[in-house]
Amino acid sequence: MKQLYWRQAGVSRGALVAVALVSVAVLVAVESLPLVVRQQRHEDKTAAARLARDCMTAIAAQKRALGHVSAPEIDPAGTGLIGERLTPVTSNTGVLAAKQTSANPNFAAVVVQWLTEAGIARGDSVAVGVSGSFPGLNVATYAALQVLGVRPVVVVSAASSEWGANHVDYLWLDMERTLREAGLLSIGAVAATYGGIDDRGIGLSEDGRAMIDAAMVRNGITKIDVASLTDSIDKRMALYDAAGADGAAAGAIKAYLNVGGGAASVGTHVGKKQFAVGLNSGPPRAEGVPDSVMLRFAERGIPVIHLFNVRPLAARYGMAHAPRSAVPIGQGTAFVARQYNRWLALGGLLLIVTAMVALLRWNLGTRTLRREAGPKPPALPEPPV
Repeated sequence: MKQLYWRQAGVSRGALVAVALVSVAVLVAVESLPLVVRQQRHEDKTAAARLARDCMTAIAAQKRALGHVSAPEIDPAGTGLIGERLTPVTSNTGVLAAKQTSANPNFAAVVVQWLTEAGIARGDSVAVGVSGSFPGLNVATYAALQVLGVRPVVVVSAASSEWGANHVDYLWLDMERTLREAGLLSIGAVAATYGGIDDRGIGLSEDGRAMIDAAMVRNGITKIDVASLTDSIDKRMALYDAAGADGAAAGAIKAYLNVGGGAASVGTHVGKKQFAVGLNSGPPRAEGVPDSVMLRFAERGIPVIHLFNVRPLAARYGMAHAPRSAVPIGQGTAFVARQYNRWLALGGLLLIVTAMVALLRWNLGTRTLRREAGPKPPALPEPPV
């Protein structure tokens, strides 16, 4: 006896096209209508960015008063934070587009996010190392620290790479004083070095080092005399440890925050690339990591925040590269993030399934009606008696 098999009738091409159109419509809707979600500590991030903007405005005003006005092609956004290409206090080469990108107050929100991820709370002590190379990032960092109520211990590498804070009469140390005198920030360096190669100003002229010395004197900053890069790292660590222990309420240093590529802070050009940009919970896994302040803190298990490599950093957080105009506060994924609307996606999925079932049933019903309405097959002859 032969077995009988049931096979469902085929689905028409029209039904398949209809289901495909519904699926595409749902996909477009889900992609075009995401949810805009405020990120953690949105208010603190906004406050920090606004403070950073006010600080940048104050620095720009003081630079204009001193006669330092950059050409539009050098500073198209009019930030006032772009320096000169080469001066006696210029320690290294620099990329103009990176300096233009860094003059964005919204980086303060990124620093707030990293400090939060590192578990830093109000009143905690944080060691900070900055140079004159990225005054915009320095401002963003200080603004974030002040808004969060963190107790920073700052050591500055006073020289700058190209296009940074390298006006000989207005270095980063002078900018700090401008912000304190304007009542915008209470943060400032506790000590400074020359910066540059080996943190000793190698490559700078005698006049250049004398200008940095003069900046330390007029701003009341303690100078750290160093004999070598290792000596600089040792003295910085001793200063951080002493300052951290000095704050009874704050206790020991809870994180280290580096801005830029100061030799003692990052460990030469090799070390700065081995640490990840952003929050590092431990030392790099690579072999031969150069000695540095970052490495020593990381080996103690202290979180290290590395603010460097500006262009990919800006891309990661949805910020403009080398903007041609002033950047609005609140721009970037540190403030808000776009997420898929799960309810819309679920509703779209149900719509697709419903469309498939409905079209399938309609297709089968149509085929059944056609079979019933079609010509009847001829009657079989009667079997012989």
